[in-house]
Amino acid sequence: MAILVTGSAGHLGEALVRRLRADGRAVRGVDIKPSAWTDHVGSIADEAFVREAMHGVDAVIHSATLHKPHVATHSKRQFVDTNVAGTVALLEAAVAHGVRAFVFTSTTSAFGAALSPAPGEPAAWIDEDVAPIPKNIYGATKIAAEGMCELVARKDKLPTLVLRTSRFFPEDDDNAGVRAEFDSVNMQANELLYRRADIEDIVEAHLLAVERAPALRFGRYIVSAPTPFHRADVAALRADAPAVVRRLFPDVDALYASRGWKLLPSLDRVYDSSRAVRDLGWTPKRDFAFVLDCLRRGEDFRSDMARAIGKKGYHDEVFEVGPYPV
Repeated sequence: MAILVTGSAGHLGEALVRRLRADGRAVRGVDIKPSAWTDHVGSIADEAFVREAMHGVDAVIHSATLHKPHVATHSKRQFVDTNVAGTVALLEAAVAHGVRAFVFTSTTSAFGAALSPAPGEPAAWIDEDVAPIPKNIYGATKIAAEGMCELVARKDKLPTLVLRTSRFFPEDDDNAGVRAEFDSVNMQANELLYRRADIEDIVEAHLLAVERAPALRFGRYIVSAPTPFHRADVAALRADAPAVVRRLFPDVDALYASRGWKLLPSLDRVYDSSRAVRDLGWTPKRDFAFVLDCLRRGEDFRSDMARAIGKKGYHDEVFEVGPYPV
């Protein structure tokens, strides 16, 4: 029986298909764009296409989506058609075909305004109990799709897990100020402290979710590299993040200096992925401590998978204002 992977031409979809093929497992990639990792080309909003693609499928990993970079280039209706209606089409086809596990790739961006504390407030500690406050159509449609996943899991008994993934793409930051001040790899190393995971670890979490879904039945999980921080650190992280990092990693300044890197002066949020570690049995390899170990050895901290996939972008056109318009 095959695993159906949607969005197989994208960052995560390609990584999933690569891994499943390498493991010798039957996998079927679908995407609206053709690629070496796509077996069936079509839209997940096309119910007939989805029903046909679902034949002989044992599990679904639904990573296809319109992303935040599409907010300025796509209509709200397009977001609803892809992110909500497309998810519903997949859920209904999965139920009809007796699929044993459905894994939906959501996003920590769905927390929206909950990620931005007011000036002078401590950093936000973000776990699954924090109520999302979507601030754009991307977040709103991902939360709506999560709700449909929960409804189908409850009413139709389809084992379904939702993974709210943090950043794993290699593209430059969309914030011009960040791009001007930080080298991209330096910034991505910093983000492993609080809001990023390597794509290889993200893939592992999805495959574990496929296996655990029948026992867990339904759940939402934050998937981000385990943070070295604790809840008690949130005030200090907002006021002087480097001081907290230096306390935990005394040689960080010397290691960063060897690359001309610098730490972020302040953090506004911290993602807590301990529930995914506990319930999924997820043991990610690449966290901030791993980054420093790689700096000591003079090695790249990014996985072979991350380097192989590289930058894909989100649009066919190139924008002068940055990697995508915001």
